[in-house]
Amino acid sequence: MRLLYVDDDRINTLLFEETCRLDPRLEVRCAGSGAEALDLVRGFTPQVLVIDLHLPDTDGYALLAALRSDAALADTPAFLCSAEHPRDVARPAAAAGYAGCWSKPVVLHEMLADLSRLQQES
Repeated sequence: MRLLYVDDDRINTLLFEETCRLDPRLEVRCAGSGAEALDLVRGFTPQVLVIDLHLPDTDGYALLAALRSDAALADTPAFLCSAEHPRDVARPAAAAGYAGCWSKPVVLHEMLADLSRLQQES
């Protein structure tokens, strides 16, 4: 499964990449800003988007809308990844089109459960 992870914090990015290495089925590409993410998807079509709420050039809600304006990504499931507690961002995240919220650092078994659920739904 191809994932795009967008986060400007290099430590969080490294933790996410290392977490994903535990499951060889996951292929991850990372971007540090909204602009970098938009550029990266020109040559990489992710099956899942994982986006930080606070980015240096945008926020996770606006970036999701921008990514989904690309027809190839219009229906791509997305998860908001934030240091904020999921209950605090769950409602606005759902309204923006996110399938769920993950706390940082991401917990592997929770992430894999959500990704399995997505695969079963498709």
